[in-house]
Amino acid sequence: MEKITGTPIVEAYGLTEASPGVCCNPLNIESYSGSIGLPVSSTEVELRDANGKEVPVGQPGELWVKGPQVMQGYWNRPEETAKAIDARGFLETGDIAVMDEKGWLKLVDRKKDLIVVSGFNVYPNEIEEVIAHHGKVMEVACIGVPDEKTGEALKVFVVKKDPSLTKEELIAFCRTELTAYKVPKNIEFRDELPKSNVGKILRRELRQSTGK
Repeated sequence: MEKITGTPIVEAYGLTEASPGVCCNPLNIESYSGSIGLPVSSTEVELRDANGKEVPVGQPGELWVKGPQVMQGYWNRPEETAKAIDARGFLETGDIAVMDEKGWLKLVDRKKDLIVVSGFNVYPNEIEEVIAHHGKVMEVACIGVPDEKTGEALKVFVVKKDPSLTKEELIAFCRTELTAYKVPKNIEFRDELPKSNVGKILRRELRQSTGK
């Protein structure tokens, strides 16, 4: 995009409940940063673990947001409001992020998509990013499926760019790029992956197709 237009992509992040801005890269960046930037004016953010405690810098945690743009609640749904907004006015986004030492934020994945393999957290985006760099892969999606030994196991769905691609070749490639518990053993090749109207791959439909 930058090569074609001469202008870097300025990425931002938000959600409907925050009407919708939360973070944005500075408009004068010289190149794409790979992050969602910094919180916008008057906005506070916290990254919390599963127990609600703030995580250290550089560690992934769920993103919580507080600011004048955050909604007061869901219309006539007090129970849902109580789940989404804590006593301090912070909104639970459901997104997992990492903050660096300068306060820049990078999205990791959705909380609901987190896969726990033998007690270890695995974020599907990381697996998908690695596999997508294989020259014979066109598209990929990763989900968690039930497993008797590990609780959950990784399953990836792949659309081939090159028909010669094999499962063994892909697993061998993953072993060079990922730690052992992140290497998927369950690979299914498909002609296409389910997508939303805007082209986003729908992991939810893939989970439903596997019975999870």
